[in-house]
Amino acid sequence: MASLNKVMLIGNLGVDPELKYTPGGQAVATFRIATSRQWKDKDGNSQEDTQWHNIKVWGRSAEVAQQYLKKGRQIYVEGRIETRQYDDKDGNRKYFTEIVSERFLMLGSKRDDTGGGEVDYDAAADSASRPASRGYSSPAPKPPAGEDDDLPF
Repeated sequence: MASLNKVMLIGNLGVDPELKYTPGGQAVATFRIATSRQWKDKDGNSQEDTQWHNIKVWGRSAEVAQQYLKKGRQIYVEGRIETRQYDDKDGNRKYFTEIVSERFLMLGSKRDDTGGGEVDYDAAADSASRPASRGYSSPAPKPPAGEDDDLPF
């Protein structure tokens, strides 16, 4: 039986990407993007819901993201969902979900104040963008305000 884990998002960066390197020298960038949907409720009032997504980018893709992506920029991200679990300092089980980007595309025109036109970066073409093993534990991005910040990784 086949399965599929594929995510496609278009949203705006909430922060500039944070670039770090693993002890083995592998680049990893993390950032968050916001997606929103609007609708009218039964009374005709406009409603909006914004969701925040944690994004992780590996290898050369991470370096490209850090160089070109800026807070507020619209971006298309394609990747897969990964959820990690850990126990906090009180022994409570916590979960952290993120999108591991396999491709991203900066959207907008060259006239945007964020600079540059469209840049399409496909991590699949960058074989060095994959960690050596799924067991690799990388530093997690900071959780959203109001959530526990005692992540053990």
